[in-house]
Amino acid sequence: MSGRVRWVRGGEAFVERLVGDVITLRSTVPSPPGSRIEGTLDDPPAVVVRVKVHVSRKVAEGKFEIHARLLDATREVMERLALEAGTAAPGS
Repeated sequence: MSGRVRWVRGGEAFVERLVGDVITLRSTVPSPPGSRIEGTLDDPPAVVVRVKVHVSRKVAEGKFEIHARLLDATREVMERLALEAGTAAPGS
């Protein structure tokens, strides 16, 4: 499992942490607070990941940490993201 999310608008991110419906991603592109971004989790079967950004900050050249809330996440998506982040699925 790679935990890689490929953004629809370009770039990619890696799942770092998931607590409830709050996710932390390490992204190659920034996204302003309040923006909604969509991507696809690479590992088969691919699932759509949609988030609303709370914080986006530069942590290194070409690397951004994004704190966001998951939007419309199904149980399947939450379980997959929890696995990628190495945390227990919500409600487990």
